[in-house]
Formats: sequence, structure tokens, C-alpha cells
Amino acid sequence: MRTDEKSLAMHYNKKGKIEVISTVSENDRELAYSSGVARPCLEIEKDVEKSYDLTRRWNMCLVVTDGSSVLGLGDLGPEAGMPAMEAKCSLFKELGDVDAFPICIKSNDVDEIVRTIYLISGSFGGVNVEDISSPRCFEIERRLKEICDIPIFHNDQHGTAIAVLAGLKNALKVVGKQLEEIFAVICGAGSAGIAISRLLLDAGCKNIILCDSKGAIYEGRKENMNQIKDEISKLTNIAKKKGDLEDIIVGADVFIGVSTSGVLKSEMVKNMAKDPIVFACAIPDPEIDPEEAKAGGAKVVATGLGDYPNQVNNVLAFPGVFRGVFDVKASDINKEMKLAAADAIAGLIMDEELNSDNIVPSAFDPEVAKAVAAAVSQAARKTGVARN
Repeated sequence: MRTDEKSLAMHYNKKGKIEVISTVSENDRELAYSSGVARPCLEIEKDVEKSYDLTRRWNMCLVVTDGSSVLGLGDLGPEAGMPAMEAKCSLFKELGDVDAFPICIKSNDVDEIVRTIYLISGSFGGVNVEDISSPRCFEIERRLKEICDIPIFHNDQHGTAIAVLAGLKNALKVVGKQLEEIFAVICGAGSAGIAISRLLLDAGCKNIILCDSKGAIYEGRKENMNQIKDEISKLTNIAKKKGDLEDIIVGADVFIGVSTSGVLKSEMVKNMAKDPIVFACAIPDPEIDPEEAKAGGAKVVATGLGDYPNQVNNVLAFPGVFRGVFDVKASDINKEMKLAAADAIAGLIMDEELNSDNIVPSAFDPEVAKAVAAAVSQAARKTGVARN
């Protein structure tokens, strides 16, 4: 059986990947369920912050989608997004010991989605937004950050960006180049591509060109633009280069793909700079087959899949990020925390272990979430967003 067939069979057998269990023994039922439970309710009424001490809220993450951009499959609807949301919740628990709860909203309306999440936010310590199409996802995250008093994290943006930056830091060590000096081309101007661009800029990368289906994005471009692309055009492609990906990639040190399969060809890799780095992260099929990329001269190749070496996937980031956030009751997830998470992931590969096929740890290595959590907690304290 193929992997997808095995997965379908497992889902039929399991009928779901998560469940709710009680932490209370039968000896404590009188205290937990009947007249005894009135006292903690009254304590929280007097001080809402005690909801973190007297309920599971302190460790509960809302994982929410509208099903409009499920994996790389498009708008499948909220019910069809549930297997992916359950998978995220399972990974939250397995890797970060975070209790995550999936909610799939039957609406694509920004106002309704924001309102729904806000109204139930008092039950959670943080919100992980997933698989919502661009550019609506940016507006949803921005508005939630304005009205909610708990951290809001769009994983397709920030989780992916953290993983890419971590892998890129180590890939550059392999080829002997500096982040501040490279020319990077990012293919895909949706949520992941925009977030990767911003985090690379925050990390010190100066020369970035972002491409979409219409070619290079530059300030003043009119075709296929939106507010988010307009904003990033002012920070990238300073020379305002024009052309499609084949033109723009000439001389590039790094290609980062978060777009669709087949957009990068071996001949295009040959036209990149010496010892090029190729991150083909589209799922389920990368922008170029890793062997084809190597045939074109790529020194380091990464994908978003576990079938090849160097899996650069947001699973490296989000369980540890929320573990660190919850450990200090952080009120926000800021750029310093994201940069710290990337450094922590990259730092788990010792210099003597680095090579073309080993630039990031396994996403399922339990040490990853621990390292990320510690780094995120420390950065939260340093930047004043830790309640603890």
C-alpha cells in the first residue's frame, strides 16, 4: 500500500487522532464536579487571571481554520480540514505537551472568523491559526492581535518562517556564506513567502526578491497585487528588478520555494551562484525534485517532506513555541521570540555534524521542542511580554 492509502486506512480505523481525558480520579469527584466546583468559579469571577491557575486554560491552545487553504490542496472546506487540524493537535501534545483543540469554522468571512475566535478565546491560553487562505489570513491575525489578550500565531506564516531561517543558517555554514551578503529569491507570495521574507530581513538578510505567478514583486507593480504585497515590495527588491522566476534567479545564492510543484528547473539552478542552496518546500510536491536540483548543481537541498534529508517544516517550530509561551504566560509572540526559536533549532546541529544532508534536526526529536521552548521563554522575558 502507498503512504496515502495507509493513512486513509488508519484514519478509518482510529476515527480521529485526539481525545479528551479527565485528570481527576474518582476519589476527587466530590471536589471536582459537584458543590465543590463552585469555589474556583467564584475565585475566577473575582480575578479572571486565576483562570490560568484553576483551569486547564494555561496549557490549552486553540487550533483554528476555515478550511480555505488545507495543506497544498486548496479550499476543501472546514470539515475536510479537520484531519489536518487533528494532526496539528496531536503533534502539539506529543512534542510540546500542549493541549490543543481543533475548531473548524463554517465561514470564509473575516468578520465572522475574528468574532468567533474572540468570543471563545477566554477558554484558551493561545491561538494557532492554520490553513486560511491569503491575503485574508493576514487581516485575521492582525485584528485578533488587536482585540485578544492571548498570543495569536499564524503557523503557516511564522512556524514556516522559523523553520526556514533555522535551516538556512546552517546551510550557509555548509557553503561558507553569510546571511547578510547573500541574494535570496523566494517563490510564492502567500502567507509563508511573506513571513519568510520578513523574518529573513529581521535576521539581517538584505537582498531578497519575492516572486509570485506574475514574476518579481517590486514597488509600483500593479498586476496581481494586494496590500500585503505592496507592503513587502517596499522592503525587498530594492533595485526593482522585473521578470519571471527564470530571469530573477540568475546569480541567486538561495532559492526558497513555498509555491507549487515544477516551477524550478535544473537549468535554472545551473544559473544560480556558486554552491547554490535550494529549499523546495511546497507540499505535497516540491518545486523541484531534489535529485534534479542536485543535478543542476545545488549544494544543499531541503524540502518540506520527510521522504528526503533536510525536512524544513513548521513542525520544527510550533510545539516548542507554544510550550515556551505557556511556560511564561506570554501575552504575545514577537519577532525576538521567533528569531530565538530559529537559533535554537539551528543550534541543535553541532558544527562538526553539519553537512549537505544534515542542516536541521528531525522534527520529531524531543530535544527540538525543549530547546525552542527555553529560547522562546527567555526571549519573552527579555522583551517584557512574559506574565510570569
